[in-house]
Amino acid sequence: MARLCPLFSGSKGNSYYIGSKSAGVLIDAGRSAKQLVNMLVACEINLTAVQAIFITHEHTDHISALRVFLKRHRVPVFASRGTIREISETLEDATLYEMEPDVQIADMTINAFHTSHDCAEGLGYTVQTADHRKCTLATDLGFVSEEVEESLLGSDFVVLESNHDVAMLRNGPYPYPLKRRILSDRGHLSNDACAALLPKLAKSGTTRFLLAHLSQDNNTRSAALEASLQTLISGGFIHGEDFIVDAAKPVNNEARSIIF
Repeated sequence: MARLCPLFSGSKGNSYYIGSKSAGVLIDAGRSAKQLVNMLVACEINLTAVQAIFITHEHTDHISALRVFLKRHRVPVFASRGTIREISETLEDATLYEMEPDVQIADMTINAFHTSHDCAEGLGYTVQTADHRKCTLATDLGFVSEEVEESLLGSDFVVLESNHDVAMLRNGPYPYPLKRRILSDRGHLSNDACAALLPKLAKSGTTRFLLAHLSQDNNTRSAALEASLQTLISGGFIHGEDFIVDAAKPVNNEARSIIF
């Protein structure tokens, strides 16, 4: 059975392993290479199981481990053309591929969709496992576009950004330009915007949700979970029966494998 390991999630680093214990892929490679390897080991995933890395975009919290990790474990890296343009100079010896439809790796099929964020060309990813389960990851979203929504619909497992509580952000210590950036259509998805989409996804067959990329300063796990739970329950869905929702920790990440 396939598993997802949320190795890191948040402004300090992001990385997810999807696959089996013996073969899978990384989506993003944030934090340090040492921390990344240690989290894989803690999740009982051997380094040799990682057969490729898929990058969502070029921001540091998504690629900071990439250069050193690839020196130790040479695997192909997939990303958008815009992202490759941004990272290629620092990864001269890496094998970089522009993302194409239906990439076949580790007995899985990976596809990409575009996201709205203040980067060169952001992507989210859908992963179809060997046992026909669909997992979709979409973070660093200014808003949920039609393309993003269509990619998420019908997924068994959805990892979706629930970055900030709007009131906490507006009343918090961030300077106004940064607040404006986060709240923009090229910023990050709020708890309420994330929650609003979940009933539609649950109706399409999604039974497992992981709220991701929570802000350490402008959100709490309880606030993110409350927004999503209230919206799903108000939509007539029963927690623990129709769906399970959890939130990744923005700090002090825990090693765990989620079977789906």
